[in-house]
Amino acid sequence: MANPKRRTGKARRDKRRAHDFLRTKSTTICPNCQERKLPHRVCPHCGYYKGVQVIEVENF
Repeated sequence: MANPKRRTGKARRDKRRAHDFLRTKSTTICPNCQERKLPHRVCPHCGYYKGVQVIEVENF
């Protein structure tokens, strides 16, 4: 079974992990209330989806 001859350095390890960062979630603007929301989901601010009110939302 193969074993590493030398320890992997921090620079080499971090270069390999460079693409593993978290990406920001893409958001769209709700056509009803103009707030940011996740695409293809009910707006958490107004409760509308595709121009139809789907859920009743309490505003504080």
